Amino acid sequence: MLIYQDKVPSNIRTAFIAKIKEVSSYLNIDPNWLMAVINFESAGTFSPSIENHITGATGLIQFMPNTAQSLGTTVSALSRMSGVQQLDYVKQYYNPYKTKIKSYIDLYFATFFPIAIGKAGNYVLQTSRIPPGVIATSNPIFDINKDGKITKQEVETVMLSRIPANLIHLVQTNKTISLFGVVVFAAAAYYGGKKLKLWE
Repeated sequence: MLIYQDKVPSNIRTAFIAKIKEVSSYLNIDPNWLMAVINFESAGTFSPSIENHITGATGLIQFMPNTAQSLGTTVSALSRMSGVQQLDYVKQYYNPYKTKIKSYIDLYFATFFPIAIGKAGNYVLQTSRIPPGVIATSNPIFDINKDGKITKQEVETVMLSRIPANLIHLVQTNKTISLFGVVVFAAAAYYGGKKLKLWE
């Protein structure tokens, strides 16, 4: 049984989980990692049509409009697909990173901020066009110490903290250390996460 699979609608669960395993095998990743990322990105709905009305990000991993176009589709088309169909685009999206993804956290960064993969924990999220402060303001859930910037370690801490303690072993690797008990998080709005990404 995979993490969060009980959240997948029962009428499509068998086909969806089979597809998750197929895509994960191709990417050489643990299917639990992909399930956990989809759970976070879709706000626990596993809906292929869930949309952020601010940015237009849509679907299982919240494809941004520009990303959808680069994959030969549109967010409108993605929203009309079944979850199983959309997983083909999830596979296509992650394919360029398949040799770099070594953990659940790597997979999340491939989704959220790919250039951070392989960087040290103190790496500050920024681009040549978008300064750290803008990224922190757009993603307050990750700015733990409220210093106006987000480090890779802060993102990892938040992502691990959102997984129940009895399930954390399903996404851990030798490089992933449980941080429960280190930081206590107040409730935060879901769209404090990747949904307000501005750098695509």
